[in-house]
Amino acid sequence: MQRHLAAAGVLLTLFFAGVGVSSAPASSQDAAAPKQDRPTARDGSHDFDWDIGSWKTHQKRLLHPLTGSTTWAEYQGTDVVGKIWDGANEGLVEAQGPAGHLTIYTLRVYNPDAHQWNIYFTNPATGVLGPPAVGEFKNGRGEFYDQETYNGRAILVRFAVFDITPDSCRFEQAFSADGGKTWEANFIVTETLVKN
Repeated sequence: MQRHLAAAGVLLTLFFAGVGVSSAPASSQDAAAPKQDRPTARDGSHDFDWDIGSWKTHQKRLLHPLTGSTTWAEYQGTDVVGKIWDGANEGLVEAQGPAGHLTIYTLRVYNPDAHQWNIYFTNPATGVLGPPAVGEFKNGRGEFYDQETYNGRAILVRFAVFDITPDSCRFEQAFSADGGKTWEANFIVTETLVKN
């Protein structure tokens, strides 16, 4: 019974944190800090608005990352991106190529407190959302990072969005097995807008 109550408490804490209610009192340091001393962070909640719409996509996927392999598979397909609310959207990639069918679901949610995006990916093979890639846009380029395990080894993952125009963009995923000193691109996507 105690375990169930503790679990319910965790869920309630998560629920209230999600709606902006906190039972923790503000620290005296937070209350005393003058607002003008706090840096004003840029509101990036609309950074992905340009991506809402239907896109024609071309993907290149490195078949065996971090092995020295240079064998790529190519796919052609679509990416349909829809708004969920301000600061949240979802995309569904459906593509086909000689290596088979590719389906990727993306959920992007903006955290207004951190001023950063959390990007989640999943596909039918895993059935679960992976850990979020977290980051932001600067100077027209978005970079998002997370740490994952690949073939039993902890690696860094970088997801980048760049070359953004009114009707085209590029996405690139890269892995680093040396703590970010070097990066190997393993998924490269170019997209052209069909309609928005």
